[in-house]
Amino acid sequence: MLESVVAGASDPEIEGVEVVRRPALVVSPVEWLEADGYVLGTPANLGYISGALKHAFDVSYYQLLDATKGRPFGLYLHGNEGTEGAERAVDSITTGLGWARAAATVVVSGAPSKTDLEACWELGATVAAQLMD
Repeated sequence: MLESVVAGASDPEIEGVEVVRRPALVVSPVEWLEADGYVLGTPANLGYISGALKHAFDVSYYQLLDATKGRPFGLYLHGNEGTEGAERAVDSITTGLGWARAAATVVVSGAPSKTDLEACWELGATVAAQLMD
């Protein structure tokens, strides 16, 4: 799913956008601040976002609060069941930050199908296209 998102965001027709990948456990507040938009991906573990993504927001939230308002974001979730809590958590965090949803959330249950991967590609392309110069 991640590779499909990155492929969409890196489409040659999208110009002037640099795609930077960062694992949630190592992304720094400075890297969040330097980005113009975001695509977040997380497994829905026990009906909630991964501990890694929660940690990324926990250590950066207040630094991002006013500085990133209005930035576009997208979200993709993968779980076997019960992804609603994870989606609700990200919605709450991004609403608090004032981010703008660039596209509908992609939710995948079980093994990703070709259609799921295409939706991930579209998600990456949509967020990146909104950042074109």
